[in-house]
Amino acid sequence: LGRLAVFVGVDRVGASVNSAVISTRPLFASLLAVLALGETVTLSTVAGIVVLVGGLAVLALSRGGDVTGWQPRDLLFPLAAAAAFAVGNVARKFGLGAFADITLLEAVALNEFGAMVALAAYAAVAGRGDVFDAPRRTYAYFAGSGTLTAGALLSLFAALQVGRVVVVDPLAATAPLFTTVFAAVLLRDIERVTPRLVAGAVLIVAGVVLVVVDPSSLL
Repeated sequence: LGRLAVFVGVDRVGASVNSAVISTRPLFASLLAVLALGETVTLSTVAGIVVLVGGLAVLALSRGGDVTGWQPRDLLFPLAAAAAFAVGNVARKFGLGAFADITLLEAVALNEFGAMVALAAYAAVAGRGDVFDAPRRTYAYFAGSGTLTAGALLSLFAALQVGRVVVVDPLAATAPLFTTVFAAVLLRDIERVTPRLVAGAVLIVAGVVLVVVDPSSLL
């Protein structure tokens, strides 16, 4: 469900803004981690998440993203993706903790099998028998995207296996930093990168530092 929302979000608002809004995920994930997993959140972590979300707000109001423009209501799609991914990360952390004998590869394989079943069900209900009729010239792009996603999932599962959701999730939310750079370099004709986008990225970095670094360790 999150991935479906991601694709719609990229189409509506552009990759840079979509990625930024999806990175509100730590808010959902931290709340779920505290309520469902009994994890604790330090004052520094809270401050970091607040700063990170402030950066996301600056990005969202930056007049950047898709050069054709977009409506505020279009942000509902990346927000829905953020909520879905947050629930997924908490479920992954619970599964990795409850079943110590499962390997990372097995966990990722089961995760992707569940995604395939959900997408197949959606295609069946929506009557979309044309899912494989996409132009062949697009195959390489999306196959490459899927390969990168698989690598990202392996890294994410490894991080969740050894770390806390309230730390891992905000770190994973630094995606806008990379997306902004890639959009500026590779998507010049269809994405607009403004000074506010850059300012938002800087705030995100500051938020991540607050999340990761324990102030007491610096004293």
